[in-house]
Amino acid sequence: MPRTSRTIVPNFPHHIVQRGHNRQTVFASDADFQHYLDDLRTVSQALEVKVYAFCLMTNHVHLLLDPGAHPDQLAKLMKTLAGRMTRYRNKLEGRSGTLWEGRFKSSPVQIDSYLLECCRYIDLNPVRAGMTAHAKQYPWSSYPYRTAESAQNWLAPLPGTKHWGTGPTRQKRYADFVAEGVSPERYDQIHTAIQRNQLTGTQKFVDEIARIIGKRLEQRGPGRPRKNIEAGSD
Repeated sequence: MPRTSRTIVPNFPHHIVQRGHNRQTVFASDADFQHYLDDLRTVSQALEVKVYAFCLMTNHVHLLLDPGAHPDQLAKLMKTLAGRMTRYRNKLEGRSGTLWEGRFKSSPVQIDSYLLECCRYIDLNPVRAGMTAHAKQYPWSSYPYRTAESAQNWLAPLPGTKHWGTGPTRQKRYADFVAEGVSPERYDQIHTAIQRNQLTGTQKFVDEIARIIGKRLEQRGPGRPRKNIEAGSD
């Protein structure tokens, strides 16, 4: 099956997945995770790319990013992050060569209906992978930032959640939302969209994006199930 080309749309969030080359381990220690996370914070702020959610797994990353009016900033961000992490690991290991797959996967996400669903999907990735029993037990995702008061919280505010209140009330609302889990239907839709660089949203969203970019993006249903891989299958 031919691979769908990647599309970046201005002023929309994008679910991003980038994997280690040949599924190799990218993060072998807490220091590795922290190095990437520090770079994600500083580079996203420098490029004015909003970060809504993230999860750093052993051999891949999930990110939910909005490039704003300049879609090229998203590819620039991913290139910078990949390059910095590659140089960091190569220096540690006294080696040379690639660390990541050549291309990251990207799925533009409908804001009003699917942004929160993608945040929940991303924060629950360690639970689905059997690494933790609860999202709060995993330190390398956006979940702790959304559910605890912290001066270090640099994530962008989530659209459509003003009615959640502020402070502890807002944090509990997000925790309760994640605890509800992702329905099998939503899981299949989000998973298929990111694997195929397709849109994550309704038919109305497909029509809207077609008007914005001047072409219609093909939407295909789920294909053959993929085998589980280390640190999660998605």
